Amino acid sequence: MLYVTNMASPELEKVLAHLRAHQPQGGARTLADLRRYVDAMGSMEPVAPDIAIEPLTLDGVPAERLAAPGASIDRALLYVHGGAYAFGTLEGYRPLAGRIARAFGAPVFVVAYRLAPEHPFPAGLDDVVKSYRALRATTGGARVAIAGDSAGGGLTLATMLALRDDGAELPAAAACISPCVDLEATGESMVTRASIDPIIQREGVLASAQMYLGSRDRRSPLASPLHADLTGLPPLLVHVGTSETLYDDSVRLVDRAKAHGVDATLDVWEGMIHVFHMFPAFADAHRATARLGAFLREKMG
Repeated sequence: MLYVTNMASPELEKVLAHLRAHQPQGGARTLADLRRYVDAMGSMEPVAPDIAIEPLTLDGVPAERLAAPGASIDRALLYVHGGAYAFGTLEGYRPLAGRIARAFGAPVFVVAYRLAPEHPFPAGLDDVVKSYRALRATTGGARVAIAGDSAGGGLTLATMLALRDDGAELPAAAACISPCVDLEATGESMVTRASIDPIIQREGVLASAQMYLGSRDRRSPLASPLHADLTGLPPLLVHVGTSETLYDDSVRLVDRAKAHGVDATLDVWEGMIHVFHMFPAFADAHRATARLGAFLREKMG
């Protein structure tokens, strides 16, 4: 489905001003600088005061449970944050996770998987798989879905593939926001949309792949799920904006999923940038979050 919006330029300008205000200044940018910048991306608004936040661990992996008032106890969502496999924290994702929890109507568990380059592949994936198994074991029979954005979208798919190959019960549904599923960065949109994407460029994807994988194969299905056999995966929703260099990752992923018999839906949002759900200045961020919550509720029954 194509979601067309007459996005007013003040919305985009407000987001770009926010990004510029937090962008590291000067010459060389350290990993710590970039991690602070990624955390600040999600700080356009605070967490809503009625969102309950509970720290916990899932089989030893740090996590947070976020829930809005009246949250259902018959379902739960494991959320895998983005950040190029090297960035992102629980604190930085609280505003977005809180909005998703409200739209989902049930608790959202955000997991703090280990990050590259200190912990390269498959450390992060192992943590998400462990977290999913632990969440299933502790929710008292509640149905569990999984979702993630950017690199977290890639990890969402890789987690389901690892679970499937191990014969484990899969999530009831899944959603990916602007997923990165090709660590060779071969999509045509990497070039054709480079001038309009303020967040992701091909060089950055390749640098992240190097930190995450080192000398490992960039086409490994658990690193680049675009090359995986997706047979047997649960209903899948993919969101992407037309102003993303990763646009082709989403299009190719959904095409491949459908070819393998997956109930896959691609929602394209006109004029939106990478993980636009994170920026509440966009009216479409709220519409898309509502759509994501509705999809998961519908597919989970």
